[in-house]
Amino acid sequence: MLFQRRHLAAAISGLLLSYAAHAGKLAIVIDDFGYRPAEENKVLQMPAAISVAVLPNAPAARQMATKAHQGGHEVLIHLPMAPLSKQPLEKDTLTPEMSSEEIARILRSAVNNVPYAVGLNNHMGSKMTSSLPGMQKVMQALNQYNFYFLDSMTIGNSQSVPAAQGTHVKVLKRRVFLDDSQDINAVRQQFARAVKLAQRDGYAIAIGHPHPNTVRVLQQMLPTLPADITLVRPSQLLNEALRGGATPAKPQQPSRPQKPGFQPPGLCKVQPQPVPATKALGVVWESIASSLPVTTIRQLF
Repeated sequence: MLFQRRHLAAAISGLLLSYAAHAGKLAIVIDDFGYRPAEENKVLQMPAAISVAVLPNAPAARQMATKAHQGGHEVLIHLPMAPLSKQPLEKDTLTPEMSSEEIARILRSAVNNVPYAVGLNNHMGSKMTSSLPGMQKVMQALNQYNFYFLDSMTIGNSQSVPAAQGTHVKVLKRRVFLDDSQDINAVRQQFARAVKLAQRDGYAIAIGHPHPNTVRVLQQMLPTLPADITLVRPSQLLNEALRGGATPAKPQQPSRPQKPGFQPPGLCKVQPQPVPATKALGVVWESIASSLPVTTIRQLF
């Protein structure tokens, strides 16, 4: 009997280790901080692993960055970068034509306006991030700081990874936008998609905005995360490698028009790009990885 118990304990331990190896890490970043303190304060009441990206020239940038840091949240600079579409731009929006000196100046100002930042991600930026020369200047400026770069992936052919070569800057990529559509059911679906990607590929990064429905969905769904999902900060993913079967994130649909009233800065929309076919093997692996440990433990008992 003792032998059987030890054998069973060893088997369960092995299964739990296998299960942990296939558990997923999910990082959630809420962009556009600094304009809507009422909604942003609700985000700061969520688990400390939820990270925030602050627009450096927003009215409440310094206040919200400081408050987020004091609450244990990771802070990023949400730096405006030029989009392909024609729309009003934030002050000090980076463009590919800017000199290295101008980009360095804007970055210094952003660092001063957003205290406690440890990373930087792009606000909009489909034109800027698809320019290799432009992004090389950004990475060279970032190399002076101990920052990582989170690519919001607003365009499929972003040059952030090749641009970072030769620097110490590590690059992460967004997999899911939570709220391109602000319909509450659509936000729920995107949150569930982020969870599935994390389970399948080992980790996923989701980006959202402090919209009322996004906040509501996070309040509802964060407490019900699956047991095999761990909420992490982006900086905890810098040394992660995607598991086999990973597929490029699909471009999201454009945001719906805002209701009359306060107009936030332009959102980080995805510029439509051709999407490679999803690999069937990835889907099969997702199903197996999520069910194997539970099924096997049930069989033992």
